Amino acid sequence: MTAVPVRSVDPRTGKPGDEVAVEATAHGVDAAVRAAEAAREALADRVRRVAFLRAAADLLADAVEDLVTTADAETALGPVRLRGELARTTGQLRAFATVVEGGGFLDVIIDRAAPDATPPVPDLRRYKLPLGVVAVYSASNFPFAFSVPGGDTASALAAGCPVVVKAHPDHPATSEACAALLRRAARETGLPEDTVGLVHGFEAGVELVKHPLVAAAGFTGSIRGGRALFDAAAARPVPIPFHGELGSLNPVVVTEAAATERSEQIGAGLAGAMTLGVGQFCVKPGLVLVPEGPGGDGLVDALTEALDGSGPGVLLDHRMRDNFVAGVAERAALEDVGTPVTPGAGDEHTVRAGFLTVPAARLADAGGHDLLLEECFGPVTVVARYGSDAEATAVLSRLPGNLSATLHLSAAETAGEGDGAALLAGLTPLAGRVLVNDWPTGVAVTPAQHHGGPYPATTSTGSSVGGTAIERWLRPVAYQSTPEALLPPELRDDNPLGLPRRVDGRRED
Repeated sequence: MTAVPVRSVDPRTGKPGDEVAVEATAHGVDAAVRAAEAAREALADRVRRVAFLRAAADLLADAVEDLVTTADAETALGPVRLRGELARTTGQLRAFATVVEGGGFLDVIIDRAAPDATPPVPDLRRYKLPLGVVAVYSASNFPFAFSVPGGDTASALAAGCPVVVKAHPDHPATSEACAALLRRAARETGLPEDTVGLVHGFEAGVELVKHPLVAAAGFTGSIRGGRALFDAAAARPVPIPFHGELGSLNPVVVTEAAATERSEQIGAGLAGAMTLGVGQFCVKPGLVLVPEGPGGDGLVDALTEALDGSGPGVLLDHRMRDNFVAGVAERAALEDVGTPVTPGAGDEHTVRAGFLTVPAARLADAGGHDLLLEECFGPVTVVARYGSDAEATAVLSRLPGNLSATLHLSAAETAGEGDGAALLAGLTPLAGRVLVNDWPTGVAVTPAQHHGGPYPATTSTGSSVGGTAIERWLRPVAYQSTPEALLPPELRDDNPLGLPRRVDGRRED
């Protein structure tokens, strides 16, 4: 079989570059997965795992200039954005090293035998084990933070799971460079370099999720692609967990009082949030409920002024550009849809940011405007003008799950006056992260972060960002009435590893 070359394409010009890899065959995928499986035993050493994660972060940081240059040539995201993203990525790796070092992720629970209880309680000891080889599907819009060295990879490795990454076709050279550094870090810390594997090609991605030694998968991408892989994972003879981030509209509700109080500030903030990264963030606000009346008019005027001054931008690839241009044109053609600033094509390689307006009543019931309730990837948002709280609530009731939902309140409402608490409670079922007087773009990597949400935002309840992301790649196991000499060190009475644990209901740190 002839090898299919993989080349970078410059999104600023559409010109392909040199060959950087070849698409993996089914045999190549099998070899990568089996090599990763063989690395499991070595990766079980937590001390070595911590050293590996920190070494990977250091090597990536040391290569920042070369990596940013390569990624910019493939994505047009710009050096400033990419340096920040790479810093976030190395921070994730170091944060997970700290999580592993602390040992709390093992969730050790010991309930000693209570034979005199009614009914009697046996000795039970529980902790968590890594699932096995994890397949990671890279995102197009984050060549570092959600790709080869990104959150899925970092959290899986931290859990003790070797990883095989399916590279995204929009940044194959960046993927190769990052994978080489991760493999070098493994080698230098005494782990097999195949602790991290990399494959290219659409068919390779399909083969990967079906491989019997793959124990779980993480995905960031489109609803269509993610759902196909999710279904394939569920259809296996032995189904596996599939943690997919698929799509999100990220609704925003602006109250009448907030619009009256600070229309210009909210309008300008919305312009910044919806155009950040040329609108290619998974948490871009795509639907904004704005009240009718002077306050809402002022917000729309501020948004118009901000977007009128924005220049053209380059999307990640020409396919995305074509989809954006067609998508906004189809939406703008719907009845009662206005275009104060028309989004669409710039020149043959660029797009222009804009927004659409529509009466909220058009979205409150199923009908010809449902397209406006679907994510459109790129620098566009829909401003739905509502005339009553009931109208806004009717629109929100029709939304699927989201990564984020945002509420903008006045100063009095944030102090407890009015219906702010009720509005917040109404948004909570819609999303995994709920914001007040803020914008969802920019997802801080902290222990309390949750980057997930009800379907189709994600296919599971887990987070792909923050320390709890490690939980997706672990499974609990309990030992009952097991002699001390046979127990793993993590569960022994003398706690030889010094792990935090809960014993008979009491925390021991």
